[in-house]
Formats: sequence, structure tokens, C-alpha cells
Amino acid sequence: MRRVLLDTETTGIDPAQGHRILEICCIELVNHLPTGRHFHRIIDPERESDPEAERIHGFSRRLLQGRPKFADIAAELLAFLGQQEPLVAHNAPFDAGHINAELARLDLAPVASSRWIDTVRLARQKFPGAPASLDALCRRFGIDLSERTTHNALLDCKLLAEVYLELVGGRQPGLGLAASPLPARTRAAPVVAAAGPRTPRLMSVSDAELAAHEKFLDRIKEPIWKQG
Repeated sequence: MRRVLLDTETTGIDPAQGHRILEICCIELVNHLPTGRHFHRIIDPERESDPEAERIHGFSRRLLQGRPKFADIAAELLAFLGQQEPLVAHNAPFDAGHINAELARLDLAPVASSRWIDTVRLARQKFPGAPASLDALCRRFGIDLSERTTHNALLDCKLLAEVYLELVGGRQPGLGLAASPLPARTRAAPVVAAAGPRTPRLMSVSDAELAAHEKFLDRIKEPIWKQG
């Protein structure tokens, strides 16, 4: 079950006004867990960024000149995205709009809208009325934000990977299916390591609770609690 988690940084908000991608990062997930494979490129957008956008991502026009252009990385990007795999993004319509605008400039087919999973939408469904920004979700799930002094696609992708795992049920690597499962009679039972010595906790039981328990046992044929 492969998914690709994706984030972009751009020169501005609206691709219809000619804004371009200047950074893109993709992380591969299999069974909801990162595999270590990723695609990350910083791109010359061939134009200035809006002042507010530059304040957010920190890339000046001078820093980006001489970098590869989108046309130079398009084939490699599309190969990483695959043909049918779901694409996970935070505010997916924004990233989808910019990517498809770049593809249109090259006369390439757009990425189908049916492939996108929007984590903003997932968060609003799971926590109605609560803030759904990436920062807010990181704080909700206790994810470290100390390195996020500016927005960049690589760091945001890593943070979003953790957020997405929490939104779909939390990090549970032990529940993944093995690629080549053992035959049933040789399969070992899972071993759960003890976290450390447990301190016994004494429980007090009232007379009413004892009476209710005895009444319950009277309805059971030869209960083990009354044997020995």
C-alpha cells in the first residue's frame, strides 16, 4: 500500500496569476510508514516571489537563480509520484493546483484529482472546529516544531508524515503485514517487552460488590472461582 506524501513552496498563492513552484519534496510511505525514499528539489521559478511568500519560505530570487527549472525535474518527479498511488498533502488543492499548472506549461497531463488526500480535510473531520494548520496539528500530537523557523518543503514533509500517521490511527509498525508470512504452524506469537517492574495496586471491594459477584457466580455452572 504505497502513498506519496508531498509538499511545495511557491512564489505566491495563485498559479493562475503566474506563480511558480520553487521547492518540492515527496516522501514515500508504505503501509503508512516512511520507507526512507524521498524526492527533494529546489527549483528556479524564473520569477520573483511575492514579499509575503518570500518572508515565509526565505528563498530570494538571487538564491534560486541557476537552480534546475521545473522542466528539468518533471520526468523524475512524475516517476516518483507513480501512476495511481494516492498523494497526501496538507491543503492538497494548493499543491495540486501548482503542480498541474507546471505540468500544463510543459503540455503534460495533470495529476488526477481523485489521487489526492487532503490532511486538512482529515483533521477537520476528526477534530471539528479545532485549528487544522500543520503547526496546530503538530502541537496537538506532541510533534517537535523547534526546527520550523521558516517553511521549507523538506521539513514540512517530515512533520506532515508524522501528522498523517496520527490522523490515520497512529504509528503502529507492529501491525504491518510481512512481505512473506511464515506458515501458520511455524509463526511465532508476538513478544511484548515489559516496560519495567510493576507496582501492585491494592483494590478495595465493597460488600455490595462482593454480593453482586456471588450472585453472578451462582448463574455459572461450576465456576472456576469457587474451585480449589
